[in-house]
Amino acid sequence: MVDRKLLGSTSGYGEAANTLIDQYESVSFADVHRDVLHLFPAEPTAILDIGAGSGRDAAALAAQGHRVVAAEPTPELRIAGQRLHTGENIEWVDDSLPEMQQLHKRDMRFRLVLLTAVWMHLDENQRPSAMARIAGMLAPGGRVLLSLRHGPVPDGRRMFNVSAQETIALALAHGLTALHHSKRTDPLGRAYVHWTNLGFQQGNSRPWQC
Repeated sequence: MVDRKLLGSTSGYGEAANTLIDQYESVSFADVHRDVLHLFPAEPTAILDIGAGSGRDAAALAAQGHRVVAAEPTPELRIAGQRLHTGENIEWVDDSLPEMQQLHKRDMRFRLVLLTAVWMHLDENQRPSAMARIAGMLAPGGRVLLSLRHGPVPDGRRMFNVSAQETIALALAHGLTALHHSKRTDPLGRAYVHWTNLGFQQGNSRPWQC
């Protein structure tokens, strides 16, 4: 058995890109994020979508008037996303956690950071530095929306069993207050997969209008 820590965080995604793109595009932004839709900003703002995949969520947010940076390290997904979802409100970048080197160099700040099915790809040594990097990229009072996948790990992929409790504690240690914690079934209908949705806000700032 291959040690998952020896695999890259994006292992298996390039090879399965066509299948994954079909999966991602088969469900809507509203369905995937139905439990946290009330935490997205109503007014146009700067949003970072880490692990943007095919660009489904970035496109939906851009259509609402937001300025979205779509960070996707897998070339096959990023190129397909650029082809499927074009528009002046989406900027595609080749960047990934835990370092987010490209955007860190630009010292960018966002009112919302979105991590859909991303966090469980990071091991226990990467998660603290990744959380620190995310917290440092938030504008004052900014929010983080994060989902955790639970279930068997597909062959050739790197995923870890990350609990909501660990993630909440780690966020708190980096100045993020928990706003939301819920569980849900898989949007793709897979009985063996379920999800945890978490929402955080920087500090004890007065919540901005949802």
